[in-house]
Amino acid sequence: MKFTDFNLKETIQAAITEAGFTEPSPVQKDAIPLILEGHDIIAQAQTGTGKTAAFGLPVMSMMKADGSVEGLVIVPTRELAMQVSDELFRFGKLSGIKTATVYGGTAYGQQLERIKQASIVIATPGRLQDLLMSGKVKMNPKFVILDEADEMLDMGFLDEIKNIFTFLPKERQTLMFSATMPNAIRKLAEEILNDPKTVSITKAEKTNTKITQLYYVVQEKERDDALVRLIDYKNPEKCIIFCRMKKEVDRLVAHMTAQGFKVSGLHGDMEQKQREVTIRAFKGGGIDIFIATDVAARGLDVNDVTHVFNYHIPFDSESYVHRIGRTGRGGKTGEAITLVTPNELKTIKRIEKDVGTTMTTQVIPTRMEVQNNRSDALIAKIAETKVTENAINLVKTLQHDLDIVTIAHLLASLVQEENFVKGKDNIGLGLEEIELLIQRAMNSRSGGSGDRIGSRNRSGGGGGYRGNKPRTGGGGSDRHGRNGRSSGGRDSRNGGQGSRG
Repeated sequence: MKFTDFNLKETIQAAITEAGFTEPSPVQKDAIPLILEGHDIIAQAQTGTGKTAAFGLPVMSMMKADGSVEGLVIVPTRELAMQVSDELFRFGKLSGIKTATVYGGTAYGQQLERIKQASIVIATPGRLQDLLMSGKVKMNPKFVILDEADEMLDMGFLDEIKNIFTFLPKERQTLMFSATMPNAIRKLAEEILNDPKTVSITKAEKTNTKITQLYYVVQEKERDDALVRLIDYKNPEKCIIFCRMKKEVDRLVAHMTAQGFKVSGLHGDMEQKQREVTIRAFKGGGIDIFIATDVAARGLDVNDVTHVFNYHIPFDSESYVHRIGRTGRGGKTGEAITLVTPNELKTIKRIEKDVGTTMTTQVIPTRMEVQNNRSDALIAKIAETKVTENAINLVKTLQHDLDIVTIAHLLASLVQEENFVKGKDNIGLGLEEIELLIQRAMNSRSGGSGDRIGSRNRSGGGGGYRGNKPRTGGGGSDRHGRNGRSSGGRDSRNGGQGSRG
């Protein structure tokens, strides 16, 4: 089946073609025809990147783009709101469809202006309820979508969602997407959907057993340092770093390039020709590190990727399986590494349960550990190096003024300078702290207590060891070396709103 089989509006189809998509995913194949026929639907699917297009393409195809809010998408988090907004704008821009994101943490004025200009509003429940109850916003959307419905209920938004629907028109088409279907979701569906059709996509196969899956717990502000440290330590031959949004891809490409890595980005705003050139360079070895969004990486087929890094944990389990499946191909082994903050530990455990896998927590290597690792590799490389005639002549020239030991010391210093590891001595949390966080996250529905632990000063552990891993290097490198170092500092960026178009 092709996207052209849906007979979508010409401008929507043109945007799909421009994005390089030809065949719909399973949830798109099943949901799009039902939505075009005007049915309410309840869709169980973990396809993540495919769900937004599954509801967005048919809804936008039926929109008039007349300057009013025709579509409302309710999502659990501001990050997902921005991602959904980006993708809908991408597919709707040729149709004159503008999007606005609405979430907490910022002034109302600018949000209200954005809403006035938008065809589709993507909002989190709390801020949306505030706007509707205050009378600042009145909307009569023809299409209402609940995305990640189970996640919203897990976060305690059931009352807000029910209240929001009292402000919406009864004559509407309502679409609900959820990865799981607990009783609370089914009961909510009965209240807000009208004779819905059901779409159910079976869970994807479990993760490849040849892929080692690790996660590291860091504070939000440590993500960049942790990523660089892990790449320095793992020394991957070829790796992909996954981000949630294209602006994060662009920022990270600039940061990694400044650190001296051969890196390139891939996201939905790239033209097809540029995309092809970039992928070809990655396959050919001109680029060692690929930084990409989920959507951009669909269909990316590279067999020799040794490592996958999740800069941010994906929104759902299916996206996780898709991401890490870029490594461990062709019978080879691979390694998948995920960076998480203390309040994301509950999500890690949910993904483990969903896909039937186990991720191992480890501690970010210290600067000394990476330095020692590099020194060992350098010694091995020197021992295997063949002596050339030019090298012999160079040493003979140097011996006119220097003795052979001094020459050796100078050359070793020169090589070591290129091998020097930058950055802080310690990054991220220790194993004991992580275990405490996991226990509290599992005992707390919201995971809020995990955040509180993560902000306490760090305590020592067994001297001379960091978790289960022997520590190497000079004095002061045991766990007590990390005492008093605050691990607080959650991301202090305020929430806000944005609009596309």
